[in-house]
Amino acid sequence: MLTIVLIDDDPISTFVTEKLILKNVKEPCTFHKFQSAKTALNEINSLRPNYLFLDLNMPEMNGWDFLDHFQPENNDAQIYILSSSVDQRDISKASQYDLVKDYLSKPLIKKYIKSIFN
Repeated sequence: MLTIVLIDDDPISTFVTEKLILKNVKEPCTFHKFQSAKTALNEINSLRPNYLFLDLNMPEMNGWDFLDHFQPENNDAQIYILSSSVDQRDISKASQYDLVKDYLSKPLIKKYIKSIFN
């Protein structure tokens, strides 16, 4: 069973991402959804996700703050930034984080799903 964490303050985006993954991934999945990066940060290590999809622009704590504070404990989650920002500075900044596997534009598309989960 795959454990997937979605961190995004937009419930519609989270809903679309979850449905697309469920439709295109054959393995059973458990989803944990957070509208707050701060809340996710407090619970992430107990969840031990296989995959984590992180939005950048959120109130209180943004995606960059989450990455700066995230201390994985026996956690080898594959982290993907999933953002509506196409700003080259964001894309470049994401590549500076060893934990981040890739920077993906919203909405998540089938092509990305296939490359992530295969």
